[in-house]
Amino acid sequence: MIRTITFEREYGSGAGDIARRLSERLGWKLWDSALTHAVAREMDCSSRTVEEREERKDPLTYRLFRAFMRGSFEGSLNAPRLNVVDADCIRQASQRLVLSAAEEGNAVIVGRGSAYHLYGRRDALHIFIYATFDEKVRRLVRAGKREKEAIELVETVDSDRSEYIKKYFDLEWPARHYFHLMINSTMGEESVVETILHSKSILEKRAE
Repeated sequence: MIRTITFEREYGSGAGDIARRLSERLGWKLWDSALTHAVAREMDCSSRTVEEREERKDPLTYRLFRAFMRGSFEGSLNAPRLNVVDADCIRQASQRLVLSAAEEGNAVIVGRGSAYHLYGRRDALHIFIYATFDEKVRRLVRAGKREKEAIELVETVDSDRSEYIKKYFDLEWPARHYFHLMINSTMGEESVVETILHSKSILEKRAE
């Protein structure tokens, strides 16, 4: 029985909206922004801080600062008061929460390395959503981004994700063999949802 569905995605492909539609159809909990908020609560920081650092490596200046904090006498004295939040601790908190959500079941989880954390579980279905470059830009513009900004985001965010997956999982993103389905969202969100539900049904029948 499939109890968890994960989404990995290209930026601007609409995976968040598709995951929301799917969770509503199934009556399952959606772990997208909810996961960000949960990580923030666990780390006692703002959701914005987590959003700025999740699924990407820390910038060089931050890594140098962190090295100072961990390696110097002054840093070791002040670190507890500064509540340093970095990609390492966000990844660890995300992993704990993803595993907990999967154990609870009836969960749709977007990103945060969930497909890689849960790889090999027989009760998990892993989906990768992609789209053409132009469609991703159009989707972001419809959501309120300026065209120049949308193009820049499409060109850079996935590069950040690729570096993150390489650093923490030693995989070349997206690591296609980790996914049951890779779907082009230009076929339409409802069609994508129907395809996922059909595939879920097939996998469950095979497991009987």
